[in-house]
Amino acid sequence: MAALGWLTPRRRSATARSVLAGEAAAEAARKSSLALEAERGPEGPEPEAEPEFPVAGDVRAAAFFDLDNTVMQGAALFHFGRGLYKRKFFQRRELARFAWQQAWFRLAGVEDPEHMQDARDSALSIVKGHRVSELMSIGEEIYDEYMADRIWPGTRALAQAHLDAGQKVWLVTAAPVETATIIARRLGLTGALGTVAESVDGVYTGKLVGEPLHGPAKAEAVRALATAEGLELTRCAAYSDSHNDIPMLSLVGHPYAINPDSALRRHARERDWRLRDYRTGRKAAKVGIPAAAGVGALAGGTAAAVALHRRRR
Repeated sequence: MAALGWLTPRRRSATARSVLAGEAAAEAARKSSLALEAERGPEGPEPEAEPEFPVAGDVRAAAFFDLDNTVMQGAALFHFGRGLYKRKFFQRRELARFAWQQAWFRLAGVEDPEHMQDARDSALSIVKGHRVSELMSIGEEIYDEYMADRIWPGTRALAQAHLDAGQKVWLVTAAPVETATIIARRLGLTGALGTVAESVDGVYTGKLVGEPLHGPAKAEAVRALATAEGLELTRCAAYSDSHNDIPMLSLVGHPYAINPDSALRRHARERDWRLRDYRTGRKAAKVGIPAAAGVGALAGGTAAAVALHRRRR
């Protein structure tokens, strides 16, 4: 870890948590990648498209894809929250607390450490005491129910281009690493970097390892994985829709803005980054529930899920 003495105690603590979250995500991603590779066997997925720019056989290069609104329409946690509420994982009284915290983030527009911690604790309380294997099994079902039909074909083709060139492709998301790993496996990708929730003997403790994999933490995770995998970041590519991922996009030699928000679009144009927009109709429309600083996303997602459920009754 780089020397942090020049930072204030609060900034130093936040930076340390980002590094810890990134390193934990990278370690979890490498383990899940080995498991996915064993499942797929030596042949791997069938090729679907020719690569646009990746150099075939360049093993020092890889691609990193944000998930929400980049690979998938909407937020993975929104869809996951719908599935958990359907399975009665939490009650309405819990939902009210989560919704209030999400509303505070949206109205205040700042990342107050105390409120962020409250939101993290509330979201983690949903899975505390449940087995990791249970959540993985449910996640498979939820993918089929809510996520499979929401993958952007254009972004999927970009990922396949890297795979066809013999490069590894990783999802990088604030969603739980277990959920991200399921999505990566279903899409035939190498693996996933995601938020790591602590577990002991296969049971969630209700704590995080570090912090949610969001913003700077994503960049730290990519950096840690690149070091472990022997990658050269200037030869790698990264894809995202959000200005929050500018730290990750700035790490690589081939940054892409996919379905970008206005801030990322402006930033990308200023730096001559490549842009792709696979949305139709009102391009500025939000699909699903955007995460609030990577914290309270589950709260917002579950609240929206219940609202949707009520409208359909």
